[in-house]
Amino acid sequence: MPTPKDYRKFMKSDLWLEMQGRPTDQQRRLPHPPLQKPYPQDAELIDLPPVSEMTLGELSVRDAIARRQSRRRFTDEALTLDELAYLAWATQGVHRVWRGGIAVRRTVPSAGARHSFETYLVVSRVEGLEVGLYRYLSLEHKLQLLLADPGLPQRAAAACHDQTFVGTSAVTFLWTAVPYRTEWRYALMTPKLVNMDAGHVCENLYLAAESIGAGTCAIAAYSQAAADALLGVDGEEEFAIYVAPVGKV
Repeated sequence: MPTPKDYRKFMKSDLWLEMQGRPTDQQRRLPHPPLQKPYPQDAELIDLPPVSEMTLGELSVRDAIARRQSRRRFTDEALTLDELAYLAWATQGVHRVWRGGIAVRRTVPSAGARHSFETYLVVSRVEGLEVGLYRYLSLEHKLQLLLADPGLPQRAAAACHDQTFVGTSAVTFLWTAVPYRTEWRYALMTPKLVNMDAGHVCENLYLAAESIGAGTCAIAAYSQAAADALLGVDGEEEFAIYVAPVGKV
């Protein structure tokens, strides 16, 4: 069995030294992985309100930070599509693709601009959307409907070890990691960097939610197998890494 010391190794920066003399896939000039997981050409896509027209979230940063707390009680009020678009953009929105398509600048920082995440949404109460599973296509700023299913919110709660507030949220964000996006450049440092980056993403959700009268609570206590199965990912090249239910408060 691994010991605490084994885990601590991946929290330290000593691995930078171990990487010396071991070329990364980027240094070996291997093709860089896609910035976003592809989707079928015939996929059902839903347009989101353009970022340039957003008028939400005018609460000051100071006030959003002061109010920020983990919230587990939500009202029955639905989110508007504008509000969902704002929250998705705040967590993984794209400023620009650069360096010849190798990297992307987003609303959150990421080591080497690698951004290893995909964003999935279990929608329960969002105006104009069916209850079901969606993916946020950040490069297009659109939603992809993956599965319409009224039972998904309760399945999401079950995957989070029956934390009931997951099933009462308006929408639950589930982020997956596609680790090779970071491994391509950083190899052994990937576990440290991806987990740091996940924190950046969820903190933006906390502050954005506060700015529209909503709230969230970050969850790391979930069944890996159940969460991966819920999202339909393989659990190896892509796997769930963080969960955050959102609702009006």
